[in-house]
Amino acid sequence: MKVRIYQPEQIRAPAAVYRVHGGGFISGDLETEHALNVRLARELGVTVVAVGYRLAPETPFPGPLDDVYAGLLWMAESAGELEIEPRRIAIHGTSAGGGLCAALALLARDRGGPHIAFQFLGVPELDDRLATPSMTMFTDTPLWDRSKAIASWGHYLGPTVAGTDRVPVYAAPARAADLAGLPPAYVSVMHYDPLRDEGVAYALAMLAAGVTVELHLFPGTFHGSALVQHAAISQREQAELIAVLRRALGL
Repeated sequence: MKVRIYQPEQIRAPAAVYRVHGGGFISGDLETEHALNVRLARELGVTVVAVGYRLAPETPFPGPLDDVYAGLLWMAESAGELEIEPRRIAIHGTSAGGGLCAALALLARDRGGPHIAFQFLGVPELDDRLATPSMTMFTDTPLWDRSKAIASWGHYLGPTVAGTDRVPVYAAPARAADLAGLPPAYVSVMHYDPLRDEGVAYALAMLAAGVTVELHLFPGTFHGSALVQHAAISQREQAELIAVLRRALGL
């Protein structure tokens, strides 16, 4: 397992962001979101650590989550070397990375650490049951649709396990009944995204459990629409990412 460390020329605070890339559990690597990691380090002025976890189907659950947890544990244990405060680490992931971050927050809570100051869940992939209205409705949307979700969960959990009662909450956080004690969270969802309703439901469930939550649905968008960087809504989304993390880390 590899991690990549990004540090700006001038570190403004001993805080850090732990980054988990997307890719439906089956694709992506340290290069996938390299540009975003560079931007976060520069604009926030903090250390960013990205984790290159193993991918399904070659490594199904719990392998990817084990890697993501091990990376966070290493980061916290290396806080002195990295010149960060271990209690000022925010986690951030998009899509499958957002789902892994949600699972990581549950796992860290239940194992007693490492401490997570904040969880930023961008369009998170959370629910293998694929029964929400948006998941049923959006079968031909750009970049992500129901068929891709079926394939993603089938590879991550196994085709005979996905959607059954054998799926643990650490694999599909939407199944968790106890969300109390989780770190403060920000959840973003896109208008025409099959993942929209599971993200909304998870945010509301955390709120009901006493977790401080900010939820933002970006109108007129689709899964990955931020790739259209010149669009005004994409620029709002990216500016909000920086603003939310800056506030969460006390910068």
